[in-house]
Amino acid sequence: MSKKIIAIDLGSNSMRFLKMDCQSKKALGEFHKMVKTAAGLATTGMISSGAIERIILAINEAKEQIDFTDSTIKAVTTEAIRQAINGQEVLDSIEEKTGIKFNIIDGNDEAKYALIAVKRRLELLGDAPESFMLADIGGASIELVFHYQDKTIAKSFKVGIVTLTQSFKSLGAIANAIPAVMNDLKLFCDEVYAKHGKVEIFIATAGTPTTIASMKLGLTTKTYDANLIHGVVLSRKDLITQLEALLIMPLRQREETVGVGRSDLIASGALLYEELYNIGGFSHSMVVDDGVREGVAYEECRLSQN
Repeated sequence: MSKKIIAIDLGSNSMRFLKMDCQSKKALGEFHKMVKTAAGLATTGMISSGAIERIILAINEAKEQIDFTDSTIKAVTTEAIRQAINGQEVLDSIEEKTGIKFNIIDGNDEAKYALIAVKRRLELLGDAPESFMLADIGGASIELVFHYQDKTIAKSFKVGIVTLTQSFKSLGAIANAIPAVMNDLKLFCDEVYAKHGKVEIFIATAGTPTTIASMKLGLTTKTYDANLIHGVVLSRKDLITQLEALLIMPLRQREETVGVGRSDLIASGALLYEELYNIGGFSHSMVVDDGVREGVAYEECRLSQN
């Protein structure tokens, strides 16, 4: 019987579950929930009791939709828990109440898992760029990966859409601060390019790119389909067009389009995303829906078969 893996990625804003059959690499079940892990983190330095309750509720909901009993579970969590003063306490509480043990992964592992997932998706899309820049735009960090045929250079930066949104009072203030906030990413990119040359294409993953791609396709939270998102190309103009459209939407339409309580995050994320075009020297990017969750599943399946 083929081994089954359930990969769980607890991010700074969302929690994503994937059950995979290791032999076929087919998804046997998926679940996604916005849990706002990093809500208040920028001001308190802690994960709130409300966030813990939302995470536990999401795990219980996932167990109702996905059979956990026949699978090996690999649960990881990222920058919000890494930053939080009470991070380990939070994970101990979650394990006590749900039985799910989370491992805190560092930025290098986060980048590694995102790269595994994106390389696999490119194969499925029949796309084989010789080199690319991958940006995983998270809630509390951005992983920037430069992949060449024979080498990969990656670094994690403590800049994310949730913590950025919490740190400034308006979108205008965020826009003004972006170049300074993201200067370390620019210096890193310049250093990599000076040593290894510019990469061929820019690939983006995580909630902001996939949501903007979804908007471009005219999808909503109810009609969202990851299979339609993989490989969507976004120009800088697309980013600006969709951001402007989002800002003038009535509240109800915004919630139907990007999700309840997400419009301010997507707006901030769009500004971060656009700056990455500047940093890498690109006019277009390719969006991939797969990320850390898928990378964890693929890697755990590979390890189990060795």
